[in-house]
Amino acid sequence: MTVRTIMAALMARGWMLATAESCTGGMISATITDEPGSSNIFDRGFVTYSNAAKTEMLGVRSETLAAHGAVSEEVAREMAEGALARSAAGIAVSVTGIAGPGGSETKPEGRVCFAVATAEGTRSELVDFGPLGRHLVREATVAHALHMVLMVLEG
Repeated sequence: MTVRTIMAALMARGWMLATAESCTGGMISATITDEPGSSNIFDRGFVTYSNAAKTEMLGVRSETLAAHGAVSEEVAREMAEGALARSAAGIAVSVTGIAGPGGSETKPEGRVCFAVATAEGTRSELVDFGPLGRHLVREATVAHALHMVLMVLEG
């Protein structure tokens, strides 16, 4: 799968893409905008590393953060839905996770939550990449997020 495939699918729908990133710190946005012509399909990216940024920029509810923690499908869903609502995009993808090192027994290193939101609804999932190391977890997160976007576009 390439970014060009995603770009073609977005152009076919007349959609723009928005991103809401925590553990990747803008890597998804950078991967997309590395491609020439990405200005035709990329609206904006939100890098919301802190809980305050998630709340202020994306409208993630403090109650959701308190109940589930930042690394949860619930927060990923609210991040994607917030990015969709605060952009001109037809689709938004979000990621929040523990790139490492560290983590806990309940939220181990390599755990990442993803969501993709469109007007038709939101799909989320949790992936445990394992303790691959910070760089590899972040790279795997970018690849998985882009794969999810393509699956929604093609589905």
